[in-house]
Amino acid sequence: MNLSIREHIINNFKEDNKENLQSAIEESIKEKDEVVLPGMGVFLEIIWNDADEDLKNKMLEIIFNRLQREKKN
Repeated sequence: MNLSIREHIINNFKEDNKENLQSAIEESIKEKDEVVLPGMGVFLEIIWNDADEDLKNKMLEIIFNRLQREKKN
């Protein structure tokens, strides 16, 4: 069987509860391990696909503002 990274990530987490998902996300961010970046990308894709325009605009605003702050450093 040939699973894509996206399918693999979804299959690994689809049975988890909210607390487990939150823990996985927070731990990934805390550890700054680049191995988890594809999983975070899959999570972002899920959020983006299910978000309304207001949420998408808010997410874009957050990302843009953070990148602007990083540019100043």
